[in-house]
Amino acid sequence: MDGHADTRPMTVGEWMLTLLVLAIPLVNFVMYLVWAFSGTGNVNRRNFCRASICWVLIIVGLWLAVAVLAAVAGVVTSLL
Repeated sequence: MDGHADTRPMTVGEWMLTLLVLAIPLVNFVMYLVWAFSGTGNVNRRNFCRASICWVLIIVGLWLAVAVLAAVAGVVTSLL
């Protein structure tokens, strides 16, 4: 872990601001990446963003697997 990471608990206000920023389309995508891979931010926010990115990747992977299986089975052709 980087020595410059902020390990203090985030306040309710900081969490509210974080969630507000993450609710803005397109900005949220950039900020998830910035906060997840920055070595100097708050470790709590960084871990939250990393976990959120992992969930998105899992969901997208599952969706793609279902879409491919459906396409191969001929059930849905317009899904892809």
